[in-house]
Amino acid sequence: MLLSVDRSDATVGQSISFDVIAAVAEQEGVDPMELEPPEYEALYDVVNPEALDSLFEMRSNGQERPTGRVEFPFCGYHVVVRSDGEVEVADLDGDLE
Repeated sequence: MLLSVDRSDATVGQSISFDVIAAVAEQEGVDPMELEPPEYEALYDVVNPEALDSLFEMRSNGQERPTGRVEFPFCGYHVVVRSDGEVEVADLDGDLE
């Protein structure tokens, strides 16, 4: 099953790393605050959350960063974070489009 999170109406200050946690928590049917060890893998065990958050942020000079995406496994899901802030989550054995 594929879940996609659109950040276009996200609250100010919400990070991409939190969106990843929220998307996986939704797939698991739990509150994002419940997605923590030891029941679940920690995000920082698979990717640096601060680096993920800053990867596609606006540069300090106001210029946008290049387009792209980052993919990684997390809590049994295949996660894709796109430069536009979209987060896609699918079962590890599922297909992402």
